[in-house]
Amino acid sequence: MKHLFFSISFYLLATSFYNTYAQIGVGTPPPHDAEVLFDGSQEMLDKKWTYWEGPRLSAELPIKWAIVEDPIDSGYAVNSNDPAAAGGKYGAADIVTKDKFRDFQLHVEFYISEESGNSGVYLQNRYEIQVLDGDTTSHGMAAVINETSSPYHAYRGLRKWNSYDIIFRAARFEDGKRTQKALVTLHFNGEKVHENQPISQVWGGPNSGIDGGNDGGKGITYTPGGIKLQAEGHNVLYRNIWIKKLELPEADTDLL
Repeated sequence: MKHLFFSISFYLLATSFYNTYAQIGVGTPPPHDAEVLFDGSQEMLDKKWTYWEGPRLSAELPIKWAIVEDPIDSGYAVNSNDPAAAGGKYGAADIVTKDKFRDFQLHVEFYISEESGNSGVYLQNRYEIQVLDGDTTSHGMAAVINETSSPYHAYRGLRKWNSYDIIFRAARFEDGKRTQKALVTLHFNGEKVHENQPISQVWGGPNSGIDGGNDGGKGITYTPGGIKLQAEGHNVLYRNIWIKKLELPEADTDLL
């Protein structure tokens, strides 16, 4: 009976762990212990997001990203095509969560309306996971930008919803010096495409994200950052964004 008790307890613990992490892909609802960052409403957009106050900011509150009807399913999405970012002026009208994060699980869904549609999902407002139709390079779709190749094969294509499920572990520091790089594991439309990928720096300069202007993007700091979505003057939609704060003492993000 004692062995049976421990077997059942282990099974329940393992099942609980699996259910916490394993649900991924387009349409995945937030688990009960996650925070919803965007549910399709103007109210939540204004409550939980703001413009990133980077050196190139030219937009003014309230946020001008339009709430639009979901082009496929019922409900609503937000369009990243802010007028202030016309011509691809990144950093001019990017939005970032007011809350800041270290280790986390993140779910984001996006829809690209036209060829070459461009945006980006930034982890800690530092590290970009690219959203870019038609680009299969290390600067392209679902790449940890400039640090991995693009897993373009997993992209569902234009005018379809796509999903990123991310486990992220922030960089570690001792005495103010970085001792461990940030790590990320990414599932793209349910397929694991990056596993425990270290991230070396912030790319794109000071207009891209926090620490971008520090030592050419190599001067990473311990400061937590928000989830940022990039405005590049394209009709890229977002919906169903949620996050769960984690504590990851071990250098492992392969948890989904």
